[in-house]
Amino acid sequence: MIKNIIFDFGGVLYKIRYQNIAEAFARCGVSNFEEIYSKQKQSDMMDRFEEGLISVPEFHAYVRSLADVPLTDQQIDDSWNAILIGFPEEHECLLRRIGERYNIYLYSNTNQPNYELFTKQMREQFGYDLFAERFKKAYFSQLLHIRKPKVEGFQHIIRENGLVPSETLFIDDSPQHLVGASAAGLQTLHLEDGMKLTELFDENGLLRVR
Repeated sequence: MIKNIIFDFGGVLYKIRYQNIAEAFARCGVSNFEEIYSKQKQSDMMDRFEEGLISVPEFHAYVRSLADVPLTDQQIDDSWNAILIGFPEEHECLLRRIGERYNIYLYSNTNQPNYELFTKQMREQFGYDLFAERFKKAYFSQLLHIRKPKVEGFQHIIRENGLVPSETLFIDDSPQHLVGASAAGLQTLHLEDGMKLTELFDENGLLRVR
């Protein structure tokens, strides 16, 4: 009965590693960054940054307030972007197949520095705008001004695209984000550690799982 699929980005389609951020900032003199930003939790300031409610200069100032040594904007951006690893080629092929079977959307918690870098990387990698070509629409928290797991974000996507919640599947690697999706009436699937996205679909792009 699934007709629509909403994908998370980082950790589902795009490879990331949260620990890279803490390790990079530790080398710059910020030893406890994982306390304000991790896969499981983050500070209110980070929530606001991912909702586009504070600017990049304000984010830089916030990080400097945590450091015992002066940091340049470049050091902060490089450490922050260390989370980004890359978009697997097999996922691009998978999206092509899935798009022939389902209406597919993207909903990502992200921020302006990460967004600018991964969009640039992916355009260079594939030679086209994957977000525009492979998805009916892509939603990013800093542009939508709502981050998961707030139910309002999912309700906005449902309303704007005329989706039937019971016919729509949301896939995310963070279980806390499934709560908001479920509250909006969506079907949900947790991509657990060790699971591969490609294993969820057959060679024709059809879901293998109920």
